[in-house]
Amino acid sequence: MTYSESSYFFDFDSDAIQALIEPYRDARLSDKERAIALYERVRDGWIYNPYHISFSKENYRASNLVKSESGNCVEKSIILIAALRGLGIPARIHLGKVKNHIAVERLTEKFGSNELTPHGMVNVFLNGKWLKCSPAFNSTLCEKLHVEPLDFDGENNSFLQAYNSDGNQFMEYTDDYGFFDDVPLDFMIEKLVEHYPHIFDTEEKKPEYNL
Repeated sequence: MTYSESSYFFDFDSDAIQALIEPYRDARLSDKERAIALYERVRDGWIYNPYHISFSKENYRASNLVKSESGNCVEKSIILIAALRGLGIPARIHLGKVKNHIAVERLTEKFGSNELTPHGMVNVFLNGKWLKCSPAFNSTLCEKLHVEPLDFDGENNSFLQAYNSDGNQFMEYTDDYGFFDDVPLDFMIEKLVEHYPHIFDTEEKKPEYNL
């Protein structure tokens, strides 16, 4: 597996993803520069929204996700991975579980917990090594939460905002599910139902939830 192929979910051959990556085809740009620019484009181009959950396969296709104005961490990661692969840069999805410690009132109300799972980030292969990056939290949201936006320099991991600008704990990883070559939808649904059973009717799952 080279993590550069198109797939049902990472459908970079689609018109929507081709339009997204067109500005980054400039031959003068290195892969590192393309990855940084795309990371910032996805981070700030879609507003972070953790309250939309879907069980529908088509709702996790990159070509469909780019048409929205917002996305959760997994959805934004899928967009970035498809874009990177479309430019020939190997990328894969990495999942885990995180605990948020700031502005968690609505999270706790909706999910019954301040833990989010599955939490998605991106592994990108640059200059001979895999790097972790998380495009989830857009800069405007970070400003509201008094958290420095996560920048990605193409050389170091950038996936965790442990503290806010006031030194208060913001986010921590509580579990690591590892990386996947494609979107593991069945695994993701399993984790959602396991951790938030009060939200879902496991006998008859609805295709989408807007919490």
